[in-house]
Amino acid sequence: MIVLGIESSCDETAAAIVNGHHILANEIATQHDIHEKFGGVVPELASRRHLENIIPVINSALSKAHLTFNDIDAIAVTYAPGLVGSLLVGISAAKGLAFSLNKPLIGVNHLEGHLNAALLHTGTIEYPYIGIVVSGGHTSLYLVKKMGDYTLLGATRDDAAGEAFDKVAKLMNLGYPGGPAIDKCAQSGDNKRFAFTKPRFSGKATHMPQAKPYDFSFSGIKTAVRNYVLDAKKTHSLDSQFVSDLAASFQSNTVNILTTHLIDAALRHKAKAIVISGGVAANNELREQVKNQAIKNNLLYYIPPISLCTDNAAMIAFVGHYYLSQGNSDDITLNAISTMEIGI
Repeated sequence: MIVLGIESSCDETAAAIVNGHHILANEIATQHDIHEKFGGVVPELASRRHLENIIPVINSALSKAHLTFNDIDAIAVTYAPGLVGSLLVGISAAKGLAFSLNKPLIGVNHLEGHLNAALLHTGTIEYPYIGIVVSGGHTSLYLVKKMGDYTLLGATRDDAAGEAFDKVAKLMNLGYPGGPAIDKCAQSGDNKRFAFTKPRFSGKATHMPQAKPYDFSFSGIKTAVRNYVLDAKKTHSLDSQFVSDLAASFQSNTVNILTTHLIDAALRHKAKAIVISGGVAANNELREQVKNQAIKNNLLYYIPPISLCTDNAAMIAFVGHYYLSQGNSDDITLNAISTMEIGI
């Protein structure tokens, strides 16, 4: 069954064609040139660029796969969560295609797409596993018993990890997107030069019905970076080595928080494997530390290739393929939803 996937939840316009676990095409148009000057995504500008890119990207995917619209069996599209204006562009295109071609339409949650990106790549993962989605908008930890069966174990109470990377990079004038910039800068830094206090929680999370045992928080570490930068400016010590050391220390502490939660949850729930996904899963130190800790604790580990870590439509098409095989589809009333977790 050949599925066309469409992804436009933030600032990547993506289209992919998937046949089961086989990726026939995976096209992505980025918007970094637009948002770089602002140090983050501007929703209105993102929506406008999606309008310009959506048809060319879909046509490019068809061309790469050597297929036509008549060869497509279904259309899968991200409908939540994300920027509403951006989501609507992809949803509108998917609806139009599904209606005109008389093909099934399947709405896919963006988080579920990320969570299953490793499965798309490997073809099989041992269940149950602990999966973490780490991106610019999300930091969520799940117990996965099988595809479609998720339990949320924890999520960020404030900034997502990727958001923290972007904001810290902006504080240090490293550019946008912040993740790759900090990753590169940290390579020449001392990750033990600056200390950060681990977050401690009290009370309930404001965005969830109840606090979770593996919640995250990155606002404190971001504020600490800001204070270090301000102090350095006062003493005229904000040189390149200072920036590299601060980037390395921030990255190391953030990666430690993510990895500690991941491994602890896996051991507590007797998971057979761990999985990382999302844009921050492209971070070199995170990938290496997850690998090392998995080996140390006799856990299998799965890390998607970089092309499946960042926002892409192949993961959306893959999840859409699964739900279609279960007899599920959506109608023309499918709409965008800005905030929606899975596993709760």
